[in-house]
Parts: sequence; C-alpha cells; structure tokens
Amino acid sequence: MRQASGSTRPWVNIGRPAALMLAALLSVSLVAEAAAAKYAAIVVDANTGKTLYSSNADSRRYPASLTKMMTLYLTFEALQRGKIKKTTPVPFSVQAAAQPPTKIGVKAGKSIPVETAIYALITRSANDASHALAELLGGSEPNFARMMTAKARSLGMKGTVFRNPHGLPDPGQFTTARDMATLGIAL
Repeated sequence: MRQASGSTRPWVNIGRPAALMLAALLSVSLVAEAAAAKYAAIVVDANTGKTLYSSNADSRRYPASLTKMMTLYLTFEALQRGKIKKTTPVPFSVQAAAQPPTKIGVKAGKSIPVETAIYALITRSANDASHALAELLGGSEPNFARMMTAKARSLGMKGTVFRNPHGLPDPGQFTTARDMATLGIAL
C-alpha cells in the first residue's frame, strides 16, 4: 500500500483505468450480493432429506401461490380420511367468487366437485377455488388458515404462518424456502 501525495487515504497503485474497473467490479459485486439476499433457494434430496444447496433458506419470504400447496395438502388429507370425496360439491360463497384473478369464475351460489377444485388449483392457481375449499374444509377462511398453520407445525415447518389459502398479499403470512421444501416433500 502507498499513499497518494497530499492524501491521507491508502490505496493500491494500480493506475486509474484499473482502479475504475476495480471500483466497477466491486459495485457490481455489491449489487449482485444485495440482489441475491432478496432471493431464497434450497435443493433437498427427497429420499434422504439432505440439503444439497441452500441460499437464504431460512429467511422469511411471502409464499404467494406456493400457499396453495398447503391448501392441497389439507384437501388430500380430508379425502384420505373420508371427510370429503372427489365428487363432494364445493360451494362458492360471495367471498370465494369475489377473489381476484387468477380464478375460474364460478358464480356465488354455484358449486364444483372437489376434484375440479383440485385441478383448478394445480393448473390455474385459482384463488376463488382455493377460497371455496378453505370454507368447505375449515368453515371460514380464518379458521382454515389456522388449520394450515397447525399442519405446518406438525410437519416441522417452524418458520411459516398462513393467513389465507391462496397466497394473496397479507403481511402476516410468511414462510421460508426450507419450509416450502418440507411441504413439497410431504405433499
């Protein structure tokens, strides 16, 4: 290290073009690092449970439509327990029908079979169908959200709280990449 004449800041004597390039690379690196912190990822071997890769895997994130995985999990569980059948009608309340797109557009007062609602969640990410299933299985959206969070805890998902069955924005609803991997493997 050497000091520039008249300066009290140490710097490496690498020349102005190289110094500008270094500054640019450091800036790009810091921007990339900041951007990477926004994202979370995890790769888990489903057979062994071993984490193969992770980045911010335990950082809180909003689950968005990944929320529907838990709605499906509870629906499949209800099917397995005989609480509902694939042919059980899923009624659409005014609230369910009013959910914003993406939706399948069932009118309030109408119904579809559970099997159709499942396909609507899987293929269309249908917010109206997920809300209708929540009301069918939980009696209300808030009660179903409590059921979702309780199931998350029983699966070992410690960093997740559900507030709705579809993932539409709610600041109180959050998860982690690790928890979503746990749910994906369970599902």
